[in-house]
Amino acid sequence: MQRVENLLHESVRSEYNFATRTSLHLVDAGGKRFRPLFTLLAAQFGDHDAEDVIKSAAIVEMVHLATLYHDDVMDEATMRRGASSANARWDNSIAILTGDFLFAQASSLVSELGVDAVRLMARTFEALVTGQMRETIGADEGEDAVEHYLTVVYEKTGSLIATAGRFGAEFSGADEVHVGALERIGRSIGIGFQISDDIIDIDSPARESGKTPGTDLREGVRTLPMLYALAGEETDSRLRRLLSGPITVDHEVDEALELLRTSEGMARARRTLDRFADDARAELDLLPAGPARDALARLAEYVVDRTR
Repeated sequence: MQRVENLLHESVRSEYNFATRTSLHLVDAGGKRFRPLFTLLAAQFGDHDAEDVIKSAAIVEMVHLATLYHDDVMDEATMRRGASSANARWDNSIAILTGDFLFAQASSLVSELGVDAVRLMARTFEALVTGQMRETIGADEGEDAVEHYLTVVYEKTGSLIATAGRFGAEFSGADEVHVGALERIGRSIGIGFQISDDIIDIDSPARESGKTPGTDLREGVRTLPMLYALAGEETDSRLRRLLSGPITVDHEVDEALELLRTSEGMARARRTLDRFADDARAELDLLPAGPARDALARLAEYVVDRTR
C-alpha cells in the first residue's frame, strides 16, 4: 500500500503549486482507502506486485477523491475526513476545479494502462455522473422508487468499486473468470455498504456507529428502509406523515427512528442487504481457495455484521 500512497502523492502534483496544495488537502487527510485496498486484494489472484496494479489502485483513489470534492460543493459540506472541506477552506470554484484536476490526473495515468482500461474508466465516469444526476433529480413519474435507489447506489458507489476489482485482477494477470467474479463482488459489496449505512443511520446507537442517528431523516433523504416503509400497505400512518419531508424537531426524529426500527421497511432492507452479501459470496466459489478468498469472505460478512 505504501507504493500506492507514493504514486498517489506524485500523481497529484502540478507545475502550478496551488493545484498541488488543494489536491493534497484531501489526499493527506487520510481516509479508509477502501478502493485501492480492494484493488490490491483483487490482485492477490495474480501477480500482486505488478506495476500496473499499483497504478490502477492509485487511479481509483484519485477518482474517488475527485468525487468527494464535487460532493462537498453539492452538499454544502464544511468538513471532510476530520478537516475543513475544500469548499469551506477556499470556495466552491476551487473545490470544483480541484476535483476536475484530479479527474484529469487519473485519466493521464489510466492512459498508460491501455485502451480497454480507458474505455472502462470512461464508463465508470459516466456512471458516477449519472448516479449523482439521478439522485439530484429524483425518480421519474411512474418509476419504481426502490429500483431508482438501487440504480443510484450502483452508479455512485458500486461502479467504482467494481472497476477497482476488475483493475486489480486484470492487471495482476488473473484468469478472466476470476476477473469477472471480482468485478461482480465489487459491485455487490459497494451496493451493500451503502444499504448498511442506511440501516446504521436508523438502527445503531451513536456510541457504536460514531454517527448521529437520524441524519438522513433530518436532511429529508429517503433511504432504502424508508422507501420500503412508504411502499408497504401495512406501514403506520404516523410514520408515513413523518417521512413526508425533512424532520427538524428532535423528538419527532426519535419517534420516526423508533417506528422505522420495528417496521417491515427495515426488515425488507435487511433482506435486501443479505441478498447482495449472498451475491458476493456466490462469486467466491469461482475463486481459488486461499487467504485472499478468505479475506473477501470476511468482507462480505462484515457488510452485514456492521448493522447488527
